Amino acid sequence: MRLLVLFFAAVGALIGCSVNPVTGESQLTLMSPSQEVAMGEKSYAPSQQSQGGRYTVDPDLTFYVSTVGKKLAAVSDRPNLPYEFVVLNNDTPNAWALPGGKIALNRGLLVQLKDEAQLAAVLSHEIVHAAAKHGATQMTQNMLLQLGVQAVGYATKDKPYGAYTATGAGLGASAWQARYGRGQELEADAYGMVYMSRAGYGLNAAVELQQTFVKLSQSRQSNWLEGMFASHPPSQERVNANRLKAQQLGTGGKGNRNQSSFQRAIKQLKKDGPAYKKHQDAIKAASQKQFSQALALTEQAIKKQPREGMFWETKGHIQERLNRNQAALTSFERAIANNPEYFGPYLARGLLEKKLGKAQLAEKDLLSAQNLLPTQTANYHLGELALARRDTAQARAYFQIAAQSGGELGQAAQQHLTALSQAESQRQPQKQ
Repeated sequence: MRLLVLFFAAVGALIGCSVNPVTGESQLTLMSPSQEVAMGEKSYAPSQQSQGGRYTVDPDLTFYVSTVGKKLAAVSDRPNLPYEFVVLNNDTPNAWALPGGKIALNRGLLVQLKDEAQLAAVLSHEIVHAAAKHGATQMTQNMLLQLGVQAVGYATKDKPYGAYTATGAGLGASAWQARYGRGQELEADAYGMVYMSRAGYGLNAAVELQQTFVKLSQSRQSNWLEGMFASHPPSQERVNANRLKAQQLGTGGKGNRNQSSFQRAIKQLKKDGPAYKKHQDAIKAASQKQFSQALALTEQAIKKQPREGMFWETKGHIQERLNRNQAALTSFERAIANNPEYFGPYLARGLLEKKLGKAQLAEKDLLSAQNLLPTQTANYHLGELALARRDTAQARAYFQIAAQSGGELGQAAQQHLTALSQAESQRQPQKQ
């Protein structure tokens, strides 16, 4: 009980210790501005890698999006944050912001927009999430909720229902962090429109955008449900709030829309739309084990856009499933050549090289993948390669990391660690 009292006293003391830089209201945030920036910088690259990597077929598109984003950031309430904007090579319509102003927009969302003003509506919304410290607030809440879980678990550990109480609280903490709260979304919409107005954009674009999202959510399109709707749930309430805000600001039908500029910027994306559709169909066919059909569809996608590394990586995976290993290695090589800063093809080629007995090449590629995005898969297989060359210390280090993530690979890594410990104990001289 004393631990619970101390916990809630600490929470009470912290409330109001931070001010929302956008609204001026008190909010619970334990991160300092420098910690926000450091957190965003640390997480930005791996977050990109885990969601498809940067879109590289048309680098001018990222430059264009960044130009629009920086224009909006300059009129925000925290213009001095080190804002960055990137387009990710991901079909799912989504956008997100990390603390410190690190913002990403998926390729799959851009093709759903009509003009630059709608793009500005998306970017300004994410800028508010960063400027208002929404991400930092969520992280603080998550940390305190987990501390509360531990406190509740400790205080009830001797009661028969104690374990269930702690488990239930933990599930609640995870659910709370699944997306921004309703208030934060409405706040990002409203102040994002203020930024749009300051930058000279027509605010009706923000109303139209939410109307589009509501219609798409009602149609239950799966890719949308996995993207924007998961983290930024649309509602008629948000449509109405945006319409009212546009009226209050008095610039709803005025301001720039820059449709021609936006359409020029996404011209390559729209041209390549059929290629990405072929690739999606190939993924679906492969998931149904229709590998010959999947290969044919991937080759059609490559024919339409040979500079897309994602297509070559998928082709390599399918060729490997068809036991065309040398051809798969060539496809992975083409994927790397097209996008040398993405971890996926390095990991895929390294695993195949290991299977083919090319240990040195495998280790080199797995380390390249690991440098871009550390994964359980790379750690586990690097551990096996280290074990094969009798570097047990290095093997143990890799297996320990892999074991922490659980699952089948985690169990296999733990088995290796157990075997290493047993072998080490057998080598130690017995005490007389």
